[in-house]
Amino acid sequence: MSARKEPMSSVDTTWLRMESPTSLMHIGAVLVFDRAIQLPALRTVLQERLLKFERFRQRVVRHDIRAWWEEDPQFSLHRHVLTLPLEEPSSQACLQAKATALMNSTLDFKHPLWTVHLVPEYQEGSALIVRIHHCIADGMSLIRVLLSLTDDCEDPSQASLCMEKATAGAGSHHHEGIWDVLTHPAHLVDFARRSAEGLAELAKVTFAVSDGASPLKGPHSGFKQVAWAEPFALADVKRIGKKCNATVNDVLVAAVTGALRQHMLREASDVAPANIHVAIPFNLRPLDAPIEKLGNEFGLVLLPLPVQVADPLERLREAKKAMDQLKHSYQAHVFYGLLDLFGKGPSALEQTALDILSRKASAVMTNVPGPKHPVYLAGAKLKQPLVWVPQAGNIGVGLAIVTYADSVQFGFVADRELIADPDEFAELFIAQFRILEMLIDGKMHVEPALPG
Repeated sequence: MSARKEPMSSVDTTWLRMESPTSLMHIGAVLVFDRAIQLPALRTVLQERLLKFERFRQRVVRHDIRAWWEEDPQFSLHRHVLTLPLEEPSSQACLQAKATALMNSTLDFKHPLWTVHLVPEYQEGSALIVRIHHCIADGMSLIRVLLSLTDDCEDPSQASLCMEKATAGAGSHHHEGIWDVLTHPAHLVDFARRSAEGLAELAKVTFAVSDGASPLKGPHSGFKQVAWAEPFALADVKRIGKKCNATVNDVLVAAVTGALRQHMLREASDVAPANIHVAIPFNLRPLDAPIEKLGNEFGLVLLPLPVQVADPLERLREAKKAMDQLKHSYQAHVFYGLLDLFGKGPSALEQTALDILSRKASAVMTNVPGPKHPVYLAGAKLKQPLVWVPQAGNIGVGLAIVTYADSVQFGFVADRELIADPDEFAELFIAQFRILEMLIDGKMHVEPALPG
């Protein structure tokens, strides 16, 4: 008797087809914990909590333009949950190298498209390196799935699952702004009633001037490197935002813009484009809905970053202005509609979406709002959550900001032909944030010159 096949949705099919040798469609995460996690305990948690989502037991079957989900007859948790010791357990560079190697390795399409590697010794604790294919679900729902593996206190018998609590983050007050605007289902209804605005947004995206030549554009090697910065206090971001009448997201986008500007100046001694654009994923499902099914329910918007503005505070004002304009945009819904349409036709149609995205954007940026308080997995406290989203087409740079337990985490991935030293870029982000902080505190009055 043949296994039951469940048709893959058209949008999920689109993300499946976007896989290429130079752009693997993995959503990746590195989770750092304060104490060692034992492999049997980890497998028990995944058996009880992750495998209740059938996608993690199903493999992908493809024929012509169609794709299905079916139960993997040879499914084994031991195939997907492995140990990965570090040669230097105290070294962040060593962990980054292991994460980089995994992010550049294809998942086995004969089995469910995910793996979890336990790093049993990392600094004073341990770490997990997670890879999940984008066709299984979008980043926001996968973050919620990962949180469902955790408890809100050290002893699981005394804790309720995080997924049973209201989702912290994107809908919470400290993350007001652009990431909240398009999450309510009423907005979808409004969009359906206002198709003229949707067509206008489609025209705007399709015919807008493409990003010009810059150090962020160029041939790819197909090898992407990951890095991350030391976390810093969310309270410091809020303090800057309060003094500048800006949101948390406005401040973080301004810091990203400053880092990109500095990188472009170092590489080219000039900032040729008036703006560059980043593609930002937007969640399109209700945040308070329980996780009953996975899949992709998000759109993309193109945010212009004012890299040509030299003054950091003026750059923050321009970033805020761009963010405010996108709050009333229907771009996310337009892109979702395009992905739905392309997933129903021949795979060649995906190239249309990829071409549009690749021409119009220079990087992908995601902002993941996590829990406000620490969470625990198998009794170990999560210290630092880091995530990376894949970059489709000819985009080779990915930026990810995670807020967790009153701190901000910054992760970065880039093709090594575009940015050779990702650690240096992570440091630029922190430096640009600190410059904003010093300016609003009156400790600095001009942007420092570049070294050399």
